[in-house]
Amino acid sequence: MVQKEYIFRFLRDLSNNNSKEWMDENRERYHTAKERWIEEVDLILDKLVKHDNYFQNFKPKDTLMRITNNRQFHPNKPIYKDHFSCSPINKGDAFARIYISVGVGHSFIGGGLWRPEKKVLKQVREAIDYDGEELRDILEDKKFQDFFGGLAHDPDKLKTSPRNYSNDHKHIELLRYNNLTAQVKLTQELVVSDDFVDYVEEAFVTLQPLNKFIMKAISVA
Repeated sequence: MVQKEYIFRFLRDLSNNNSKEWMDENRERYHTAKERWIEEVDLILDKLVKHDNYFQNFKPKDTLMRITNNRQFHPNKPIYKDHFSCSPINKGDAFARIYISVGVGHSFIGGGLWRPEKKVLKQVREAIDYDGEELRDILEDKKFQDFFGGLAHDPDKLKTSPRNYSNDHKHIELLRYNNLTAQVKLTQELVVSDDFVDYVEEAFVTLQPLNKFIMKAISVA
């Protein structure tokens, strides 16, 4: 079992001492915490590749995002993030099959379509227009509901109908989404437990129908 309690202790201390000076003094702790998270991601990828060959070309360290925040456009952000992530996604991919964030403030597993390009969003809306019943069945499936509770809150959801769709469209609520994602919160107790990797696998399997709907919508005929 990966000693994941160490990861949370480090991230908690980093959150309380978010400065370059503190990080310089605790660089060894950072690398130890990062390596322990990489070990966990290695176990996760071994599980996921059984369900999707997409994951076979990812090395665990390649799924991690930088610990530093990009403050060019958000100068008020702290220097360092208070979480580690697992984001197995290739440059140019339109959506995330799965995304994992583990930190002191908010830990979660999610996946789906997040702030897509206009062309991709148009394709997904066309798929909903053509066969919204399929997507509705996916979202209303008992397993999906029990695990994720439906689609995640979309801060960019339209208040009216998108262009070329009427307000009385039978799938208007789905068409108003700009982001089609699902998300489940994680407790620290779950993350550090022996059951976490299996839980991630279950989350991915439950996400698969939504992922496949999106993939079919954006695939080139």
